[in-house]
Amino acid sequence: MIAITVAAIAKLKAIQVHHPEDPVVRFSIRDLDDSRLSFSITLEATHQSDDDVQQIDGLIIAVDRRSAPRMERVTVDYTEADGFRFLHDEEGRSLPLLTLPTLN
Repeated sequence: MIAITVAAIAKLKAIQVHHPEDPVVRFSIRDLDDSRLSFSITLEATHQSDDDVQQIDGLIIAVDRRSAPRMERVTVDYTEADGFRFLHDEEGRSLPLLTLPTLN
């Protein structure tokens, strides 16, 4: 399960106000090469049938099945200075989080 800080939730909700036709927030991860990863956030109209879907504080979060295992210990955070950050392991777990169980 992905974790999202209160600050990241607030920013995502603020962005969604301008995109009401795309209520699903998609997180994904891809390999750039052997030592670098690319994380992305997109807004979409619907989630896919094989996505892992969570509802967190009114946001619908979708993670594709290929990315889901790799997002297990990732925390999504947001600050004005750094924008969105994807923190791994204990680095992000000390931040204020709001998480709910995965919906099926």
